[in-house]
Amino acid sequence: MLKAGIIGLPNVGKSTLFNAILRAHKAPAENYPFCTIEPNIGVVQVPDERLEKLAAVVKAPRIIHAAIEFVDIAGLVKGASKGEGLGNKFLSHIREVDALVHVLRCFEDPDVVHVTGSIDPIRDLEIVNAELILADLESLHRHREKIAKDIKRHDKTALLEDALMQRLEQHLNSGQLACTLKLYPEELAVTRNFFLLTDKPVIYALNVKEQDISAAALNPAVQRVREYVQTHQGCEAVVIAAQLESELVDLSPEEALEYLKELGVTETGLSALIRSTYHLLGLRTFFTFNENEARAWTIHAGATAPKAAGVVHTDFERGFIKAEVIKWNDLVESGSVARARETGHYRTEGKEYEVQDGDVLLFKFHV
Repeated sequence: MLKAGIIGLPNVGKSTLFNAILRAHKAPAENYPFCTIEPNIGVVQVPDERLEKLAAVVKAPRIIHAAIEFVDIAGLVKGASKGEGLGNKFLSHIREVDALVHVLRCFEDPDVVHVTGSIDPIRDLEIVNAELILADLESLHRHREKIAKDIKRHDKTALLEDALMQRLEQHLNSGQLACTLKLYPEELAVTRNFFLLTDKPVIYALNVKEQDISAAALNPAVQRVREYVQTHQGCEAVVIAAQLESELVDLSPEEALEYLKELGVTETGLSALIRSTYHLLGLRTFFTFNENEARAWTIHAGATAPKAAGVVHTDFERGFIKAEVIKWNDLVESGSVARARETGHYRTEGKEYEVQDGDVLLFKFHV
């Protein structure tokens, strides 16, 4: 299962957000730096209204959602690349995840300490990114030392790696993340050997106060960060109210919905953050159903029908013959499987078919 790491400066709401995502109180979330030392890990269901609508049509009594893993990582401080704070331990935990959820504090609260003494989410973002960049430059330096002899004897692979490292070093030294450097697919495959931190896909979680959630789009800090990350990284920023979400954990779904209505919202952004993180990891969903359940399955974007079949059962991939395919919305709009077949919405696809997000699949196989 792929992992998304929750990162940021201390006391920006990382552990509170982690608890909210898990709908639990697993991670300590106190008002002091380095409250989290060892990473907390939890598996999270991916909210998907499509699955619920599909289950209603096919009359499946049980629903099984797709899932991803979130990791709550200790707060980083300026100088982490040189060992400040939790330093190398923090960076090693980031190295182990597949994507990053970078939490930025976009609210004032005199009762919640901020390690820099003031609220400036773009400055906080740049502090974290600068430390990741410095760590990547050190990684490239170590890798060059490792292959130095191969470079001297003009080994083709080593020369290619050295040329890529030079481009990356120039890019990183200009203050840009590795993920923003345009590379060919074959070059991207080589850069994976460098294990860079800033090469990981990232989404920003903009943490606001409970009373500000209904008008978050008008929050000046939110507006500035959204513009900044889109301009400099071309990535997404989702507004969340971590403390509110954490408090909703103790309420029933009905009570939580009523409370949100009082605040003037239907959701706080947590579901959107989970879904966006799922896609950030390069994951897509297809559905299956039978008389017992409707289920969401996870595949990588671009996976073919046999690979999707193998996710359900290895025998399905080994003996794959074909797949019956229908888009989830076509099945829901038809109102029944029989009607969907009558109207020609079902089609047959073979081994080369690239499964699309939202496909409903029925596999035909022989072992």
